[in-house]
Amino acid sequence: MKTTPVTLKDIARYLNLSPSSVSRALKDHPEISLKTKMQVMEVASKLNYRPNVVARGLKKRQTDTIGVIIPEIVHYFFSQVISGIEEVAYNEGYTVMICQSNEKYDREINNVHTLLAHQVAGILVSVSKETSGFEHLQEIKKEGIPLVFFDRAVPELIVDQVINNNREAACQATRHLLEQGCVRIAHFAGPQNLMIGRERKEGYLQALSDAGIPAETAWCTVADSFEKAYEEVVHLHRSGNIPDAVFCSNDLTALGAMKALRNLGLRIPGDVAVVGFSNGIFSEISDPSLSTVDQHGYEMGALATRMLLNRIRQEGEGAPPSTKIIAGDLIIRDTSRIRPV
Repeated sequence: MKTTPVTLKDIARYLNLSPSSVSRALKDHPEISLKTKMQVMEVASKLNYRPNVVARGLKKRQTDTIGVIIPEIVHYFFSQVISGIEEVAYNEGYTVMICQSNEKYDREINNVHTLLAHQVAGILVSVSKETSGFEHLQEIKKEGIPLVFFDRAVPELIVDQVINNNREAACQATRHLLEQGCVRIAHFAGPQNLMIGRERKEGYLQALSDAGIPAETAWCTVADSFEKAYEEVVHLHRSGNIPDAVFCSNDLTALGAMKALRNLGLRIPGDVAVVGFSNGIFSEISDPSLSTVDQHGYEMGALATRMLLNRIRQEGEGAPPSTKIIAGDLIIRDTSRIRPV
């Protein structure tokens, strides 16, 4: 049976004090005596009192809660981002309300409306793969709520953001495969409506161009999931056009490609080298271990949260939106180690 929450009035009646005196005692107000503060704290603990943060938020039209919209928590990279967000938020006295879009545009819109209804102090967003319209994100700005993008930003909205140097990291990964002697390099790209998908493809194409190698259309396709990567490798093999290396837009795609290659009896990296992107938890323990780009998710989450808190507290008020770029680091492991490195 659900019990009625204890209120400030209950504590006030218990101690024969006014609710305002109880409230100030709980906030350690200097006008309240130490004796009264100790009595209030003792009774609050005895009655299991919990502050009503929703009511407090309604009163000041803002809560001490940060909203986060993330594509999928199941991905190791995003779980690392959340760890960075929560660590900074906790240390600064804020709680975190996490919403998943599950890579769905409609659900992302609902997430925004939910967070606005809860009167969060600010919102961190990494957009879904389906996101093509931005009215819901514009609504956040119109409400005067600070907004910061992380990882997947929207160039159409000029707000603070924390991103990776996706183009340069992809170029470095492709260049590594070229240095290993690979010349028939495929790219399993991410959705091209997302800036990160376009930038990683651009980095791949730039590395090929710098090496004087023309890009082959059949080897550059959108395949951003385990299943799609598996199917694409099988398709290339059947067509007799298998590449000697694959640079994938994320680690899960790389793992899908690796499974297909093994099932086809091809050696990794002897026949086909593979490089992913993210440095997820499975990249190091896969067999063979996966070469990949470390995106530094924890650092990204922590930095994005600090930027958001600066906006919430109006530190540097009036300063133009800024972009922080975190350099991705190429981690060379067994799937691409053909020559001594």
